[in-house]
Amino acid sequence: MTPHDPGDERVDVVDHEGRTVDVVTRREMRARALPHRSTYILVCNDRGELFVHLRTATKDVYPSHWDPCVGGVLSAGEDFGVGALRELREELGVTAPLELLFPFRWDEPHNHVHGMVYLARHEGPFRLQPEEVVRGEFLPLEQVEERAAWEPFCPDGMAVVREYRARLD
Repeated sequence: MTPHDPGDERVDVVDHEGRTVDVVTRREMRARALPHRSTYILVCNDRGELFVHLRTATKDVYPSHWDPCVGGVLSAGEDFGVGALRELREELGVTAPLELLFPFRWDEPHNHVHGMVYLARHEGPFRLQPEEVVRGEFLPLEQVEERAAWEPFCPDGMAVVREYRARLD
């Protein structure tokens, strides 16, 4: 059996309004920095702490960074909610009801995302996907920003956390 290569996955390329305009491989999307769709899931426990995880060194974007969001690039034609549930199962090995929070846009020179943010509540334990996640832990929400000041965190995930916190106030 041939090992799965994430670069071969088919993904939607979207326009500035998030409408699909093409379908390419993930590898081509990354190489050409094409706008795509992605999910972001904030996983909190009953104490309101946020699960953060260390990404593997082999990730195609933000390798070896801490990530405050579970989630990822949607497959071609995949619905945001379906993709979010899939990512939760793949990365953490769990299922949980999802609360839709808000749409999210992220633009930087090599990463253009039309995303959707969800909240999931789960206490663990988690079965972490070894290809994507090294380890993880729950942190009080206010400590995530503090920790990001001295450890590398995914900038898009941190923008999601800031938006979420602003909406809580």
